[in-house]
Amino acid sequence: MGAPKPITIVGGGLAGLTLGIGLRQRGVPVTIHEAGRYPRHRVCGEFISGRGQATLARLGLQDLLAPAGAVNARTTAFFSATRSTPPRPLPSAAWCLSRFTLDALLAEKFRALGGELLEDKRSPTVFAEGIVQATGRRARPETGGTRWFGLKIHARNVALTADLEMHVSAHGYVGLCQINGGEVNVCGLFRKRAGAANGNQAKDWSERLRGPAGSPLRARLAAAEFDEHSFCAIAGLSLLPQPAAGRAEICVGDAITMIPPVTGNGMSMAFESAELALAPLVAWSRNETSWPAARQKIAGDCDAAFARRLAWAKWLQRIILNPSLQNPLVTLAARSDWFWRLAFERTR
Repeated sequence: MGAPKPITIVGGGLAGLTLGIGLRQRGVPVTIHEAGRYPRHRVCGEFISGRGQATLARLGLQDLLAPAGAVNARTTAFFSATRSTPPRPLPSAAWCLSRFTLDALLAEKFRALGGELLEDKRSPTVFAEGIVQATGRRARPETGGTRWFGLKIHARNVALTADLEMHVSAHGYVGLCQINGGEVNVCGLFRKRAGAANGNQAKDWSERLRGPAGSPLRARLAAAEFDEHSFCAIAGLSLLPQPAAGRAEICVGDAITMIPPVTGNGMSMAFESAELALAPLVAWSRNETSWPAARQKIAGDCDAAFARRLAWAKWLQRIILNPSLQNPLVTLAARSDWFWRLAFERTR
């Protein structure tokens, strides 16, 4: 058997780094091209739940979380602009850790395994053998006359009633979770009509993340001390499910598709897609399969793993973002575990 063929990964986010680590553990030469530098803040719920935790365990990465200060989340609560549920146990525990910390840990691990990580390196999109796309979301400026954008910032002096709080309003939703360092991650997804004025951007992000006047979210963040160095935003989000089989190249993570953030399963899907890509890519590197066969196998496995989740998430997001259904939904969740347990389990 000859020397394994090298693999290049374009994008050093969760999926790209996890894939790179897994390949290096199997002796495959790997180079990752990353446009930014570590550590860095990213728009993210910073909430690891579902099957992605098992992926991290199998790759020997879960043991990195607790020493880094990750918080084990066990309870959740839901809020509309006027109503709330009591804290309820999550069907399965999750980990909460800032991307600032997590990405740097994964980058360090990748390098320790002998991987080559090129920072500040923006590579052109190339469709060629040996190149995997892990560049993150597919930009979509407008969907049905609406622009989607995400905002994230860390805050102190915020007392939560549950480890994870989800606050919904007429224009989006904001998730709060306790993370490392005694901070709370405040992350929101919002929609704006295409063509609407941008307004005062500096004031706009604060007002959106704080929630409507008189809401539980506004009260929760009344005394918050925001770390403006952690603030980041992202626009042009596409929340329409996309099959991996429709891509001409091998993709992992958000480069395949993005699940609505309300599910809290985006980080898990990044880890899972990386693991699903490992065996076919190792086989290609060892000349045991062709690149098209590897692409087909990875795409088929990712679509099989994520299709049901994406379908449920699309339906769930539509319900949650319907203002007329938000109060009834919170009331239902307050009286019965059935709805939110079902939604949690079906999106994982």
